[in-house]
Amino acid sequence: MKAYRRIEMSPEEIDSLVERVRSGRMREGDEEAVEAMAETIKVLHPAVEKKSSSIKRLLQMLFGSPTETSARVLNDEKKPEPGDGTDSPKASGKRKAPGHGRRGAAEYTGAERIPVVHESLSPGARCPECPNGKMYRLKKCSSVLCVRGSAPLQAVVYELERYRCNLCGIVITADPPAGCSKNKYDETVGSMIALLKYGSGFPFNRLEKLQDGFGIPLPASTQWQIVSRKADTIRPAYQELLRQGAQGAVIHNDDTEAKILEFMTGASRPTDPPRTGMFTTGILSRLDTHTIALYATGNKHAGENLADLLASREAERAPPIQMCDALSRNLPKPFQVVLAHCMVHARRNFVNLVDLFPEECRLVLETLQKVYHHDAIARHERLTDEQRLALHREKSAPLMSELHASLSQMLEHKTVEPNSALGGAISYMLKHWKPLTRFLHVPGAPLDNNLCEQVLKRAIMHRKNSLFFKTQRGAEVGDLYMSLIHTCFLNGADPFDYLTMLEKHSDELDLNPDRWMPWNYRGNHSEQPVP
Repeated sequence: MKAYRRIEMSPEEIDSLVERVRSGRMREGDEEAVEAMAETIKVLHPAVEKKSSSIKRLLQMLFGSPTETSARVLNDEKKPEPGDGTDSPKASGKRKAPGHGRRGAAEYTGAERIPVVHESLSPGARCPECPNGKMYRLKKCSSVLCVRGSAPLQAVVYELERYRCNLCGIVITADPPAGCSKNKYDETVGSMIALLKYGSGFPFNRLEKLQDGFGIPLPASTQWQIVSRKADTIRPAYQELLRQGAQGAVIHNDDTEAKILEFMTGASRPTDPPRTGMFTTGILSRLDTHTIALYATGNKHAGENLADLLASREAERAPPIQMCDALSRNLPKPFQVVLAHCMVHARRNFVNLVDLFPEECRLVLETLQKVYHHDAIARHERLTDEQRLALHREKSAPLMSELHASLSQMLEHKTVEPNSALGGAISYMLKHWKPLTRFLHVPGAPLDNNLCEQVLKRAIMHRKNSLFFKTQRGAEVGDLYMSLIHTCFLNGADPFDYLTMLEKHSDELDLNPDRWMPWNYRGNHSEQPVP
């Protein structure tokens, strides 16, 4: 590093130097002082850029950012005109729904529906208003919605009458009703606890206090025993989910921090030498028309967990498209993949610098805005992967080529300092240009890793509420439930009903786990969904 000679000047001396420079009457030593001031600016400017960017990111972490849309980031107040390349099909094709968020009775698909017969009228009856008219039944009923509160887990105490013979002493007890379960906790109990804990981030201790308030005790230790036993029963469904997830044509992966108490206290050392990092990996696999969400918590990175998954991939299948960010630890190194990097990660580097370099960042953000608009058109019109690729090659490829040329020119002509924050953002984008633009060359390659980020939100919500897993066994149970629950949400299935049916039909599940996936389990039995 170049060493700079220290020159100390008071504010008055600096003002005098500026006046002498303006008047052209510079003294001996003034030239050296001006050179030192210029060097100081060169040194401080990159530091100020990085500091400002870091503070902005810190504020977003603390208070959140409502959106990173180009219109908000670039402070564009005018509304986009239809057809100018900035409006989305969703915004231009649909009107905002009126009202204040009220939900109609038809949307309460899980509600009990009770038909109510009119107390005095029937088909063919005389009209009460006119003497000659006849009444007929309308096909559409009028709905009245009644919502009532109750404990998450309810209990019924059957007080069975008993008789005793005064001669022989035999005691005869009444039989319990037909709806009474043989076990104290039926199949729905584990489903509800798992959905609250691993689907909504509701800790065991918090549920214990809530149940105590309703007079239906359910200790945290009992909750764990119930979900742990249930996990062993329904494990074949999770293993089948892993097997099918390994066959996906497009696989997203990423990880987030996790805490496992037994690893932190040194009670268990899963690796040699032991790793200090602990992670929850989120994997999203798209197979045909189904989407599978998988979780893995432990000391392994996202790439290692993906490699474990791909070990069960069928040999005749082509390498999958892998979407992730540019961290090397996300790669399944023993396996071949078609690598695609997340455009949002590259874009965010410019979002953080838009206040410091508005023109340069505007070029990147507006270009990507148009590219995302083309992708939105493909989704809106439900284009096939090949049709989507053709659209991007026609519309997006020229935009990306022009952007690449502009960014390269900024660095080559030194209009942007390579070591500055903006130079780093440009270098990152150019360095990973090929995987970032995979959507221009491979059918089905996604633009970003946002879907996997949404998968990880479930693990993050659990971490914020429960803080940690106590043991590796607890983490494995959590991974199982989160995988099954979130896959249900992604495929439009009811996770409560699904988990309950898996336990009720565990024998059939063991024989044919592939017939008990969230998208096809309802075809295997005629039972009504669990209320």
